[in-house]
Amino acid sequence: MNPTYDFSGQAAFVTGASSGMGLAAGRAFAASGAAVAPVDVNAAAVEQAATELTGAGHQALALACDVTDEDQVAAAVDRTVSAFGRLDMAYNNAGIQAPPADAADETAADFDRVNAVNLRGIWACQKHELRQMRAQGSGAIVNCSSLGGLVGLPERAAYHASKHGVIGLARSAAVEYASRGIRINAVCPGVIETPMVADMLEGQAEAMAEIMKQQPIGRLGTADEIADAVLWLCSPAAAFVVGVALPVEGGFTTH
Repeated sequence: MNPTYDFSGQAAFVTGASSGMGLAAGRAFAASGAAVAPVDVNAAAVEQAATELTGAGHQALALACDVTDEDQVAAAVDRTVSAFGRLDMAYNNAGIQAPPADAADETAADFDRVNAVNLRGIWACQKHELRQMRAQGSGAIVNCSSLGGLVGLPERAAYHASKHGVIGLARSAAVEYASRGIRINAVCPGVIETPMVADMLEGQAEAMAEIMKQQPIGRLGTADEIADAVLWLCSPAAAFVVGVALPVEGGFTTH
């Protein structure tokens, strides 16, 4: 049985919330009583996600936002606070893949794009979330890194650079804000059954087969399993957990 949390009276901000791990986390926060701001670059899809939550009796505010644009991020956080009066939890999940490429052949455009979303986007979200949480004197932030933030794999240099950067971002800010009542951590999902991974399985079958050989648990993870980890990191049950990069990857990094 999974633990349950009571986040009544609290507000959560979730990026990349129209599908996959972000959608699962938004649903889980709402089911635990939080008001939720699902945020995504896909305006129609995030509106649908919010409609699902409000239809189930939860408070939700759909926010279309490109996390590579800091002004849009600042506006999204401000709208969340205006709607719900506060910001208690954030899951900075929005991310993209870079095309697999020999490290000698990766393009600057691909490097810049993947880091703009995966690293600079999380930096912008964390920055503006912290401004509100600093004023409140409380809050919990979870930044989405990856298995690729913990290991190196061939043809993944640009993507893994972005995800390693997320861990450094979380750890440094965690040290800075722990004494101010704000906890910051990172979650490192492994190979999770999401639309992005489905595309990888189809387009990079051989590489994915090799990755699965190193998966001790013998299966893909689920978006709900990542959401469970995110909620725990945001909850009082993790009150003494600060600056960790939590692997949720079926044992991949144990060998």
